[in-house]
Amino acid sequence: MAGGRVLLYGSTGFTGKLILARALAAGLRPVLAGRDAAGVRAVAAPLGLAWRAAPVTDPAALDAALRDVDVVLNAAGPFADTALPLARAAARRRAHYLDVCGEVDVIEALARRHAEWRAQGVMVMPAVGFDVVPSDCLAVRLVRESPGARTLRIGIQGLYLLSRGSAETLAREWGRGIRLRRDGRIETVPPGAMTHAFDYGDGPRTSLLVSWGDVASAYYSTGIPNVETYFAAGPALQAVMAANRLIGPLLSTAPAQALMQAWHALLPAAPPAAMRERVETVVVAEIEAPSGARRAARVRAGDSYEFTAASATVVARRVAAGEAVPGFQTPARVFGPELLAEVPASAVERAEAPR
Repeated sequence: MAGGRVLLYGSTGFTGKLILARALAAGLRPVLAGRDAAGVRAVAAPLGLAWRAAPVTDPAALDAALRDVDVVLNAAGPFADTALPLARAAARRRAHYLDVCGEVDVIEALARRHAEWRAQGVMVMPAVGFDVVPSDCLAVRLVRESPGARTLRIGIQGLYLLSRGSAETLAREWGRGIRLRRDGRIETVPPGAMTHAFDYGDGPRTSLLVSWGDVASAYYSTGIPNVETYFAAGPALQAVMAANRLIGPLLSTAPAQALMQAWHALLPAAPPAAMRERVETVVVAEIEAPSGARRAARVRAGDSYEFTAASATVVARRVAAGEAVPGFQTPARVFGPELLAEVPASAVERAEAPR
């Protein structure tokens, strides 16, 4: 599949447009696709790119849209709606599937179909963006250095800005509890139930347990049976956790979800570039052995949306060139922790594990 053709689904959205800009700069000429024909045409025509439109609810239309492509890169959320239909359509066309989701349930749903994807000879690799490339690469690196760890903790600082699409995805999590992995199984605990201290570069900082893609993916990348993911505990996050604990079940009802979707439609499609340029995200991975010994590393990754665009482009280019392993896969399991070195503006550092 050397020189394979890439189709970018969700090319009219904020993240899709960032990926497209990176892809063009890298010499790729992707086919553009999405649910709205007029919107896709408006993006593709000035660039002289081929385009197609198909809703994810129409398998026949998807099959037609995915003709003669070798790699499908999905940037259209919420991925709970788009990932499985697109992955199945890609598999029917013998094309590899990639996406930039970070949703635990979506990653697990794709992982459960590993045998299906492998039998069809295609690779299905979700979460090739900020979710979960930096944390995945750090975790695999640490496990290579110190095998035998039983617990992996991921800490993230700097995720202060949300696109409209990210806000819509997060709204679906209200009232659901927080996911973590214990002894290989995904479990749910109440919001605010667990904290952990990470050194993001300026000393230990308390962080709150959150649901993040590594709860699903890191288990397959590292084999570690206990996985926890955290965000640095600023006032805004603490308020969100408290609200989720108190009124989350109410906000998860259909009427409340409809109201939130209407509100999200009024939000700007993307955080302003000037704001994104001032934000630096930091990801820390920490592994713990049965003895209690810990090792940690961190990566500074700049703006999470720009990181997503860069890492998704790197992975799509490599897969289009023939680097693929059939079945469900994770980024660091296939490409190794060295993948981080190919993503601009990411710098890996040794970190201390706070006691």
